[in-house]
Amino acid sequence: MHTPEFVIKPRSHTVWEKQCVRLHCTVSGWPDPRVVWYKNNVAIDPLASPGKYKLESRYSVHSLEINRCDFDDTAQYRVSAMNSKGELSAFASVVVKRFKGEIDDGLPEPRHGPVSEYGITFKTHIVDKFGVSFGREGETMSLGCTVIIYPALHRYQPEVQWYRDDVLLSASKWHHMHWSGDRATLTLTHLNKEDEGLYTLRVTTKSGYETYSAYVFVRDADAEIEGAPGAPLDVRCLDANKDYIIVTWKQPAVDGGNSILGYFVDRCEVGTNHWIQCNDTPVKFARFPVTGLVEGRSYTFRVRAVNKSGMSHPSRVSEPVAAMDPADRARMRGTSAPWTGQIIVTEEEPAEGVVPGRPLELQVTEATKNYVVLSWKPPAGKGLEGVMYYVEKCVSDTDSWQRVNTEIPVKSPRFALFDLAEGKSYSFRVRCCNSAGVGEPSDPTEATTVGDKLDIPSAPSKVVPTNNTDTSVVVSWEASRDAKELVGYYIEASMVDSNVWEPCNNKPVKGTRFFCHGLITGEKYVFRVRAVNAAGLSQFSPDSEPVEVKAAIASPAPPYGISVLECVRDSMVLGWKQPNFIGGADITGYFVDYREVIDGVPGKWHEANIRAVSERAYRVSDLKENKKYQFQVRAANMAGVGIPSLPSDTFLCEEWTIAVPGPPYDLQIREVRSDSLVLLWRPPVYQGRDPVNGFYIDIKEAEAPEEAWRGVNTKATEKTYFKVNLKEAETYVFRVRAQNKAGVGKTSDVTEPVPALTKPGTKEIVVDVDDDGIISLNFECSELTQDSKFVWSKNYEEMTDTSRLTIETKGNNYELLHYVSLAVLFLNLFPSPLSELKRLLVISHDHKFPIIPLKSELAVELLEKGRVRFWLQAEKISANGKVEYVFNDNVLSQGEKYKMNFDKNTGVIEMIMECLTPADEGTFTFQMTDGKATNQSSLVLIGDVFKELQKESEFQKKEWQRKQGPHFIEYLGYEVTPECCVVLKCKVGNMKKDTSALWYKDGREIKADNNLGFTEGVLKLEIAQISKKDSGVYEVVLKDDRGKDTSTLNLTDQGFKDLMNEVFSFIANSSTPLKITSTDQGIRLYTFVSYYNDLLQVTWHYKDSAIAFSDRIKSGVVGEQLWLQISEPTEKDMGKYAIEFSDGKGGLRRTVELSGQGETTNRARVAGGLPDVVTIQEGKALNLTCNISGDPVPEVTWLKNDREITSDDHCILKFESGKFASFTITGVNTSDSGKYSILVKNKYGTESADFTVSVFIPDENINSIGAESETKCPTVQREIQECDL
Repeated sequence: MHTPEFVIKPRSHTVWEKQCVRLHCTVSGWPDPRVVWYKNNVAIDPLASPGKYKLESRYSVHSLEINRCDFDDTAQYRVSAMNSKGELSAFASVVVKRFKGEIDDGLPEPRHGPVSEYGITFKTHIVDKFGVSFGREGETMSLGCTVIIYPALHRYQPEVQWYRDDVLLSASKWHHMHWSGDRATLTLTHLNKEDEGLYTLRVTTKSGYETYSAYVFVRDADAEIEGAPGAPLDVRCLDANKDYIIVTWKQPAVDGGNSILGYFVDRCEVGTNHWIQCNDTPVKFARFPVTGLVEGRSYTFRVRAVNKSGMSHPSRVSEPVAAMDPADRARMRGTSAPWTGQIIVTEEEPAEGVVPGRPLELQVTEATKNYVVLSWKPPAGKGLEGVMYYVEKCVSDTDSWQRVNTEIPVKSPRFALFDLAEGKSYSFRVRCCNSAGVGEPSDPTEATTVGDKLDIPSAPSKVVPTNNTDTSVVVSWEASRDAKELVGYYIEASMVDSNVWEPCNNKPVKGTRFFCHGLITGEKYVFRVRAVNAAGLSQFSPDSEPVEVKAAIASPAPPYGISVLECVRDSMVLGWKQPNFIGGADITGYFVDYREVIDGVPGKWHEANIRAVSERAYRVSDLKENKKYQFQVRAANMAGVGIPSLPSDTFLCEEWTIAVPGPPYDLQIREVRSDSLVLLWRPPVYQGRDPVNGFYIDIKEAEAPEEAWRGVNTKATEKTYFKVNLKEAETYVFRVRAQNKAGVGKTSDVTEPVPALTKPGTKEIVVDVDDDGIISLNFECSELTQDSKFVWSKNYEEMTDTSRLTIETKGNNYELLHYVSLAVLFLNLFPSPLSELKRLLVISHDHKFPIIPLKSELAVELLEKGRVRFWLQAEKISANGKVEYVFNDNVLSQGEKYKMNFDKNTGVIEMIMECLTPADEGTFTFQMTDGKATNQSSLVLIGDVFKELQKESEFQKKEWQRKQGPHFIEYLGYEVTPECCVVLKCKVGNMKKDTSALWYKDGREIKADNNLGFTEGVLKLEIAQISKKDSGVYEVVLKDDRGKDTSTLNLTDQGFKDLMNEVFSFIANSSTPLKITSTDQGIRLYTFVSYYNDLLQVTWHYKDSAIAFSDRIKSGVVGEQLWLQISEPTEKDMGKYAIEFSDGKGGLRRTVELSGQGETTNRARVAGGLPDVVTIQEGKALNLTCNISGDPVPEVTWLKNDREITSDDHCILKFESGKFASFTITGVNTSDSGKYSILVKNKYGTESADFTVSVFIPDENINSIGAESETKCPTVQREIQECDL
């Protein structure tokens, strides 16, 4: 038996429309696999489309033939092979193309705009939408949607438009728009509160348009000064004239916690960066006339708010506006010439000597307590060249007219008067003037009282919040009464009992209904509203009733994924998936409809069930065998019945006879974490030939191909739930297969993709044991609402039998499940390991019968003077804790013998006894109580344990007494120095001046000499060049009037051996590497040590065997040199030599390899020329020469009396050509007498030659000496060359 395998996989095809295509594959497997073909993951039913599909299976070759392909046959096709060992799939794509002539014939040339004559109906879908967005002033925000238009014509592009609050947006420096062909993006480059509003994307095709909208909220930027107000917004310029412009704005929603005192208006001439403040004192009215402008120049404006804390950020600057006559502006707008940024002011031909007439229709257009604005029309007739105006005022009830602009007449038929007395009444008139003179005044205005004519609106009322989503609330209110020039409303929200109000909008809204977003789910809020116009902000409305933020209840969305779970002759069992949106309330049931499909034509819908079914599976009865049916399902909740699902695929009603089970259904995902989740399912309705005995779970990454399906469990699970381990941040899909004895059945529907991420705030069930030992399950939920409820489950099935349980809710976020029967109930609740149950039972027992925890059990220790301390330490004990001290069941009490102490801060309990007597042998126990908690600890001291403790106590007591006088801190011992000297030493304490310290060896006092010392409390005796005579028993005695102490060191027998072995170890470690040198007799192997002792045992080895010495091979010691001499060496003497030092332990071995190459022929040698003795007269010159040989060339060293000498003017030393060494003394004297040596050395050996120089004084008998010398050494005479100095 083996799993299915594709020997030949189906191949993808590209065909023309109306052609046929055939997909085929070869499959192997045992048992023979069952093969199913799918189109876009939907099983292909040849009976559903007669003549369209043809399926064949012969000799393991399976084929799918598609007749007369059309455009709809373009798809991905899958072939699935399945047997009891598993399932395998393969894929192929079919692409159907059309001839150009079939579409383009008769079509007009492409053009922009609608293409209704094409006869194509476009379907537009907006997906991947932007949601409600929150930004802050100064930030950049992008809004985007993906637009899918079907059919997709490359040459045709839709019209894409963006709106804010139903106003079409145009590309500008604030708004960047982009269309990529399938995605529309709007970028807000620098957010300001003007950008807040409802944004709408509108995509228009010839078949209509689709829109999508979402709100964008813009919060104030952080204030530079704490408590400063937010920036004003929506700065605009009205009624622009030659030297006069009215600037308007809207008040901010945030005042910083203090009332806004007013506003400052700034202007900036276009082309410069220089801002000029237009008003010296803040104005409260949200409108201000700016005068003193230069005709023909353009300006931008901004506004700043101020309160007692400081100044706000400036608003967004206004659009540029030119200071010019409105008539000239109108004429310029009508011209076709492009705008160059330059304004040319022209005047009519002057009429000489004509004084202008009276201005017409003078009126007060605006009056506030800060200013009054007048407007009028120029006079009719001639004399209007260069006309300007003087404005005059007159206090009511007087005839005294006063000219306001005495110095500079105004050019515009508008004028703002400032510095008028608030509350007084004035009349105004205007005169025209030109070069010919000043004309007659206009008719005066009616008396106007200085003060605000526009009242602040009244407060709104009847604020009603309504649930919308789990993060938003719809707030409606009743409009302000009799409000004039209303700009809009600001809404604020506050969590109940917080007293902190936050703005819901930062741009006034004009309606009486607003969606407040960004709220916290489950929290209760109250709302208030205030109105705003140019005069200011109204009082707040009364607070609304509290409302809890939660989704409004609506009917659920349609179910989906309808599939057949079982089919018999006259009924079918359907399964489906729960709607993605349940409407904010639990689904109460489902309704199923069905209809018969005859020859591809569906009939009427019929109700399958009148009463709602609660399960997501239902058997539809009274069907006709071998008939085809479609189904739809509707979900219902307390809000009503939702819309039906899309019609299912067409299913044939025929009885299933397969042996394997049907598909599991109702797959659910629970407990999603970053590394795992729990998958639940229901067993298949159709069991197959035998009952279901297990399930297999399959998994794959959501974006992976079908071939990526893999099994989670290799062994079938009998449970209907399974914990699956995941990789963090990966997205997965799952499916389940059931098996029985016949094999593995159909796969379930695939789950929705699930990302492996732990949601913020996720809590886990915690097992706890209270003080009474009751085991409980605790779960904390931070998002409870009034409608929330806990459902406790066992094995993921709701627990209905609560007779043995106690369920308790504490506050709003805990639910406790208490146990009555600890062991049995816990085993029923959890499939938990027995060890976990035992652990909890131990904890429960500890809580019922608490014990005082101990850091340490009862122990005993000895104190100074041999006192005995019994002690233990509790981890934690309260001030009410008590202790009883018990010995052999008898309670002890405080007294001379027993001293008790109980430190409740540290938990240390102790009992101290001065000494131990035989009567104290037995068991000591400390018994503790602390409320309900108890504990005790015992220590048994009997037999050898007690005797050892008593003995140690007595010893410590004697030690204490000993230390009252002079005593040894460290007893007598020894150490060996690197120079191989032995130092006997001991450390003493409590010494006085009259304390004596005496050394003895073998009972005889050692007299003080240079070898005895006492420094820093240490007595020392130094033994240099130790030998066997130093063996003995050494003793040091300390005594004075306070007492006496003695320390002894036995250096006899084994003690002396141990000492000497340590000396030998130092000697061995000081030895140099074994070297080889050549001598006249042969070869010498040698090593040097820093000190040699006659007792040192040395063994020479040749090829790891001890050397048997003879006349030819000898060993010896010269000073600190240990040598092995091999006379007349031969090739048989070549090999590895070693010297072994014995130190009583491992010893030390030095080795050298005698190779035979160069040791004899190439070693350094001194040949001929040097006498044994040279006698020479003082003042003569001495010159000796000898031959040197060796390869490599030896190093030459001259010695006098065993000390190296160097060449100088008196003694000239030369080594020439690597062969000849000469020794010359230019003028000898008596100090030159002595023993001289030449030492030659290379890597093969060292050789030396010695001679003696004797210098005599001239008045001695030179001849006799010379004759004697000649007799003794005639060679010397020949080699010595004498000459006068």
